[in-house]
Amino acid sequence: MKRAGLGVLLLGLLFSNAAFALRCGHSLVDVGDYKDEVYAKCGEPDSIETRTKIEGTTFHHPRRTLDLQQYEEILVEEWIYNFGSSRLKQYLRFENGRLVEIKDIGRGHY
Repeated sequence: MKRAGLGVLLLGLLFSNAAFALRCGHSLVDVGDYKDEVYAKCGEPDSIETRTKIEGTTFHHPRRTLDLQQYEEILVEEWIYNFGSSRLKQYLRFENGRLVEIKDIGRGHY
């Protein structure tokens, strides 16, 4: 019984990386890819939304003699691919040109 559980766990770990990848034809798109690579492999998405977000931190010195603020503006692009009724639609989020998230968002359609 323990061997079967261990086998299932190992198989889950082996294939868990595939959950963060997207197959486009014969190519595989993975988190960390650049958007021009994704475009070359998957073609033009059905929709693109672009926005910016600001992330940062502020460091406060206990005696308030020093406050440091560090902020960064990040370009966010959200792409939607609809590969048809036989596959799920895919949501891809890029930050500063790098793919950071892939997720299924429901049934595709023509």
